[in-house]
Amino acid sequence: MLSFFRALKFVAVLATATTMLIVASTQSQAQTGRVHLNIVKAGFIVGVGGGSGTLAYQGKTYRLSVGGIGVGSLGVAGVALVGTASNLHNPADIAGTYGAAGAGAAFVGGGQVATLQNEKGVVLTLSGAQAGFQISLGLAGMTIALQ
Repeated sequence: MLSFFRALKFVAVLATATTMLIVASTQSQAQTGRVHLNIVKAGFIVGVGGGSGTLAYQGKTYRLSVGGIGVGSLGVAGVALVGTASNLHNPADIAGTYGAAGAGAAFVGGGQVATLQNEKGVVLTLSGAQAGFQISLGLAGMTIALQ
């Protein structure tokens, strides 16, 4: 009877270790890239923005185009954002629509911080300096495409 419990414990430990290895190998397939975006946004009630940028991923650099519409905008501003794109399985995963809801205000020299996610699960964590004057309330969106 005692050897049965030892065998059962051994099987449980083996199953746990196998599960942990499978989960770890699946998570390791997702990678992180470095993102640089330059965006200009202008608006009164409805804002329109666009820009360009790059994704550095696995030793290569990919050009990006950025478009977006924001509701509740007032002002003109430009922002240079730098950060990471995580949960990438390939460079094309960065393409998609990113959204965030919130309220904020930035003036000349103000800072911007954003964490956005697209439909493929890619998470952008961005920060940077803003130049100009912009107040935005409500929902904002951004679309990124590979060029």
